[in-house]
Amino acid sequence: MAEALHRRIAADITHRIAAGHWPPGEQLPSRADLAAEYHVHEQTIRLAVILLRRRGLIEGEKRRRLVVVAHPPAMRTMTDPDADWPYSSETTDTRPVRATAELAARLDVSVGSTLQQETMECLDPGGRSAMLTTSWWRGRRTRHAAAVIEVGVMQLSETQAHALGLAVDSVAYRLVRTRLDASGMPLETADLILPLDRWLLRFNM
Repeated sequence: MAEALHRRIAADITHRIAAGHWPPGEQLPSRADLAAEYHVHEQTIRLAVILLRRRGLIEGEKRRRLVVVAHPPAMRTMTDPDADWPYSSETTDTRPVRATAELAARLDVSVGSTLQQETMECLDPGGRSAMLTTSWWRGRRTRHAAAVIEVGVMQLSETQAHALGLAVDSVAYRLVRTRLDASGMPLETADLILPLDRWLLRFNM
């Protein structure tokens, strides 16, 4: 019953946005005000908000007012996970880290080795976050000869979800990209995080 109710509220808010009740860029009422308007608990509104975020209709970080998205995120097709990002990006983290067991295996280094790290938020042409990329390497970055890609899915962390404007429990593609030198030794590894509702993967083999 509760599930059907929050879906009905999400559908009604969607209709009101489409009808211009809240134009693009305008703030929605607070979650408490929406709960009072729809005569439901705030938890029900929270569930409706999760649906609206997944559909790309609203955005807004935790404890901040929700805003109607001016242009919903476009569906894009990725054909080359090793290509440079063609639009603008923002570097959000460059702190060195110690190699975990997973990173040590990916880079063929000892656990605890010092690695360089770079986290980038890749933006679409409209300036909206489209992908998060975190790269790790040891020493100086050098040109690579090949790359290996592994594709999986993951649940977003709170930081990742807020950066992408999605709910914390949203699922995203996780592409593990490892760049190799001419002899096949790993030079750099990266996690590419892509929202499922914004990306189609199509690789030419």
